[in-house]
Amino acid sequence: MARRKLSHEGTLVLDGEGLSKLLDDDETVVALVMEARSRGMEVVICALTVIGAVHARTNRARLNWVLSGLRVVPVGDEEARAASSLLVDAGLHGHKYAIDAAVAEIALRQQRPVAMLTSDVDDMTKLCGTRVRLIAV
Repeated sequence: MARRKLSHEGTLVLDGEGLSKLLDDDETVVALVMEARSRGMEVVICALTVIGAVHARTNRARLNWVLSGLRVVPVGDEEARAASSLLVDAGLHGHKYAIDAAVAEIALRQQRPVAMLTSDVDDMTKLCGTRVRLIAV
C-alpha cells in the first residue's frame, strides 16, 4: 500500500470507522494518528462519533483511554444547524447522514490543513468538498 503523507500542523479528524479502527489497534490507523501527532497535528472527533462507534463488545476502559488522547468536539445548536445546512447543500437528508454531516461540519471548522480518516469517502466528499483531505480507511 502506498504511504499516505500528512501535513505539518493542522488537524486530523476521525470518523466512526477511524475511531473503531483506532480502538481495534488497526496498524494503518494507529500509524496515521502517530504520524499526525508527530507532525504537530491535533487529532479530533465529533462527540456523536462515539455513539456510532460503540457497541456491546466495546472495551469501555480502552475507549476511555483512547478518547483521553483525542479532542472530542461537542455538537450544540449552532453546529447542528450548520450540519443541517451541509446536508441540504449536498442534496442529502435523513438519519443515515446525520452523524456524517456533524463530523463534516466539525472538520470544516478545524485548523487547516484538515485531513479526515473515513470509510465513507463518497458522502464526505459531498459534504466537505475539497476543503478536507479524505483518507480512506
